[in-house]
Order: sequence, then C-alpha cells, then structure tokens
Amino acid sequence: MKVHIAIQEDPLERAAAQAWLHDQGLSGAIVQFSGHVRDEKGRVEALHLEHYPGMTERLLGTIVEHSAARWHLNGAWVVHRVGTMTQGDEIVQVAVSAEHRQAAFDACAYIMDVLKTRAPFWKKELIDGQWHWVEARESDALAAAAWLAETQGHEPR
Repeated sequence: MKVHIAIQEDPLERAAAQAWLHDQGLSGAIVQFSGHVRDEKGRVEALHLEHYPGMTERLLGTIVEHSAARWHLNGAWVVHRVGTMTQGDEIVQVAVSAEHRQAAFDACAYIMDVLKTRAPFWKKELIDGQWHWVEARESDALAAAAWLAETQGHEPR
C-alpha cells in the first residue's frame, strides 16, 4: 500500500490526491474528503491551526495503518494544513483507494473521525478581532469512539 502523509502551511492542491492515488485499475474506488474553514454564520474572520511536529505525522501514520489493516486499502493520502487560514480555505484532505467502494467510504470516514479527536492539532478562531481557542466537539468524540469500539479498543497512539 502506498501512503502519503504531510503537514504543510501552503494551500492544498485539489486534484493532487486523486492523481496520486490513481493506480491503473487496481482499485475500484477512490473516496476523498476535503474539510474547509467555515464562516460560522459570518462570525469567523480567520482560523489558526498548530500541531506537534513529528508526533502529528507519526499518529496520522498509525491511524492510516489501522484503517489499511481493517479495510485492505491500496493507498491513503492525508494532508493537513497548519497556520492561519480564512473562510473557505481547505484545511484537510483525506483520500483512500480500495478494491470496493464501501471499504473506501468507511476507511475515509474512520481516518477523518479519528484524526479529529486523536491527532495533536490545536485550533483557534479570530472572532471580532480576538483569538479564541476552539474546544473539542462532543460529536467528534462520539464519532471516533464508535469507530474505536468497533476495532475492539485498538486505539491509535
């Protein structure tokens, strides 16, 4: 399986994951998720993300390994931005290729849900000229917990 994991400040290239995962018919499906900065009803002026270098990439690799073992992936692409972004900017790309579509859908959802709660990223929003740290959402924790319960407690660390 081929794997691409990166953390970068530069804008993400929209077609890069599809091109990189293309495998001349080995995979029957490529599923991609793209996350963007929301304006939160016009409140958010900017978003700033920080991470723990080295640890973040290692943990993303572990999450991908767990998904590949469970869904027999042919490829995985995870690229996350850090730094300051504005409304509509792309923050994260998660894409996977697999022989069958359901495996690709499930693996992509698993990687994104577990990434949101386990990878060491910290987020703050600029609202009314003031930076505010963003608290983790309970809905994200519940989504990750559901996947991890299915994997019998084999949580990526």
